[in-house]
Amino acid sequence: MVTYADKPWLKSYDDQMPKEVTFPDVPLHQFLKDTAKRSPQATALITTAKLPILGRMANRTTYAELDRASDAMAAAFVDLGLQKGDKVAMVMPNCVQFAVTFFAILKAGGVVAATNPTYPPKRMGHQIDDSDAKIIVTLTLFYNTIKEIQGETKAKTVIVANIKEPLPGLAKLLFTIAREKKDGHYLENVKSGDYWFQDLLTKYDGKQVNVDVSPQDLALFQYTGGTTGVSKAAMARHSALVANMIQLKSLVDIIGTPDEDEIFLGAVPMFHVYGLVAMLCLSVYKGSQVVLIPNPRDIDELVENIVHFKATLFPGVPALYNAINNHPKVLSGEADLSSLQFCISGSAPLPRATKEEFERLTGAAVREAFGMSEAPTGTHCNPIHKENRTGSIGLPLPNMEMRIVSLDDGETDVPIGEIGELVMSGPNIMVGYHGMPTETANVIREKEGKRWLYTGDIAKMDEDGYFYIVDRKKDMALIGGFNVYPAEVEDAIKSHSAVLEVGVAAIPHPEKEGQEALKAWIVKKPGMDVTAEEIIKHCKDYLAPYSIPRRIAFIDELPKSAVGKTLRRELIRMETEGS
Repeated sequence: MVTYADKPWLKSYDDQMPKEVTFPDVPLHQFLKDTAKRSPQATALITTAKLPILGRMANRTTYAELDRASDAMAAAFVDLGLQKGDKVAMVMPNCVQFAVTFFAILKAGGVVAATNPTYPPKRMGHQIDDSDAKIIVTLTLFYNTIKEIQGETKAKTVIVANIKEPLPGLAKLLFTIAREKKDGHYLENVKSGDYWFQDLLTKYDGKQVNVDVSPQDLALFQYTGGTTGVSKAAMARHSALVANMIQLKSLVDIIGTPDEDEIFLGAVPMFHVYGLVAMLCLSVYKGSQVVLIPNPRDIDELVENIVHFKATLFPGVPALYNAINNHPKVLSGEADLSSLQFCISGSAPLPRATKEEFERLTGAAVREAFGMSEAPTGTHCNPIHKENRTGSIGLPLPNMEMRIVSLDDGETDVPIGEIGELVMSGPNIMVGYHGMPTETANVIREKEGKRWLYTGDIAKMDEDGYFYIVDRKKDMALIGGFNVYPAEVEDAIKSHSAVLEVGVAAIPHPEKEGQEALKAWIVKKPGMDVTAEEIIKHCKDYLAPYSIPRRIAFIDELPKSAVGKTLRRELIRMETEGS
């Protein structure tokens, strides 16, 4: 009889996949130093802009330049009073300054606390204050918002960069003339006590810091998406980030593309661990290139960058793959996406139709994966060459242990194939939640000398070690005495040819006090129409009667997190507020 302790997933690994990997006992930023020494003139980051007259322009930041700039900024941080263990808030999209700041904070012995720059001021202020950040690094585009909320935080200093700074000279000039004011990037000056990013780089150029940073020191506060309430800062050590980066490299190495020829499409935001670890850190370790995409919602720009720079590796989310599938230039064949070789899909379930259509249009292999802010970032992925089971998040990465435990007692392992809560142990598990001992104790438990992370995900494992996410525990609905999983209902509705996207959640029953009802919010495909009655009829072929939502709304766009996860709590809020 197969047990979780047997690790049946190991026999399902690709032949080239190691069953165990080793991790060097170094802090994360050591990998940037090593790559800069090994390949100083290799391109690390590509900054691009499409401008009038000039067309598409690009600047390539080398590894030597990235290492030197982060050294300078680290020296600036120390001179500004940053001490080992202090936090620095980052409020930036994907840009060169983000990468420079990230590695600078680590070199200075600080802790990175990145937040979503598109958050409302109140939520942004909460995260910055919760992190205890002393310094905030941002772009001119967000400076005024930061100054509005700074008084509600502990931050004394703001450092401001302009997104145009990495562009080549002529492109920078044209950006200044044509787009800087129009797009909101213009800032005449910073207030007293604040600093220009570029001025600090110039002042401290050539300087280095000598801070003793241990692999056991904290490196990151990753705020959870907040899909189930107030967001929490998952604390990760350098050792956890190094471990996960090497676990992920063992997977992508199977593709066979030489490290220096790998070109990552940098669309997943780096203020989230998915983009930070699986893209930025992994590419730095490999000595690869990243095409920086500050705004992944601009699908025209996204597609054009794949074509222009011939991206090979695309860590993405289902919503992006779906949008690319429906892009006119992709459908017509005008946009050649054949450079793409491998795509990892995370953050949300990947519909079969989306996967198969993207593979048909591009020729790339798309593999569904899974990860968490609390295990930054990847924990599972489908094999590259062996069987890819659609609907499965795949196999645990090397050095990971997994169990499915009873939803009743949280301790007893359920039989293989039955559902329960997914719990995991490995070298990449977080320390805990910052300032939240009770919440930490709820999700991190010790058993037989190992720390187990209780994920809150309802899942199952088959006999070959493939895992399947059924739903979030907190999203499970009780309809007529039966447990209903919204993700299963969403899958059924997505299979309708007129449905582009759908979110399903349990709402207070409008007629039966104390009970729940299911509601579906549907985004229709462009040019297609469908009625609520047709959706209900369609569901009868896939779902039990109690699982079929009888309340259906058609909307223009689903509320989503920064990495494309549907925010069911926002759907419920929309319902309760009547919006």
